[in-house]
Amino acid sequence: MIPPRMSRPAKVLITGALLAVAALSSACGTQKISVPKSQPVLYQGAVLFNQRCSGCHTLSYAATHGSAQNVRTAQFNNGPNFDVRCERPVARVLYAIQNGGFSGAIMPQNIVVGEQALAVAQFVATYSGRAAPKIPGVVPCEQVSIGSIQSALAGSSAPTGSPGTVTGSSTPSSTP
Repeated sequence: MIPPRMSRPAKVLITGALLAVAALSSACGTQKISVPKSQPVLYQGAVLFNQRCSGCHTLSYAATHGSAQNVRTAQFNNGPNFDVRCERPVARVLYAIQNGGFSGAIMPQNIVVGEQALAVAQFVATYSGRAAPKIPGVVPCEQVSIGSIQSALAGSSAPTGSPGTVTGSSTPSSTP
């Protein structure tokens, strides 16, 4: 049987509904860098992290989702999830950038260099670990010193400090 013709209001309603569904579904899964542009070094670090590190690492402030969600389905190139893993001080992050992580097996060495490496290191040290679970006996990431770029440059040949060591807090005053 041939259905009767639709009235004009029904056509407009169906077309509008289809357009709304298309618009909403195209925005699903999109995320933007959530570092304030008023912090230019950190923002540049987030942009570079998004461009160079997003395939392997997760850090929501840079809108990246490269880490495996499930250990059983992980691939060899899935890097640490920096939303939950604290990476401080900045000298430790700079060491990892320069040397291909801490194992040197998968991450490329010097994926960013110079001022770009410093910006990425500062960004990761500042924003990593913010979604880490609270575990009794483990120092929260926000209580671990971020360190400074100057100290990172002075001793960037070896990793210093440990994410569980408290040396003071350098958390930015305007946390997003």
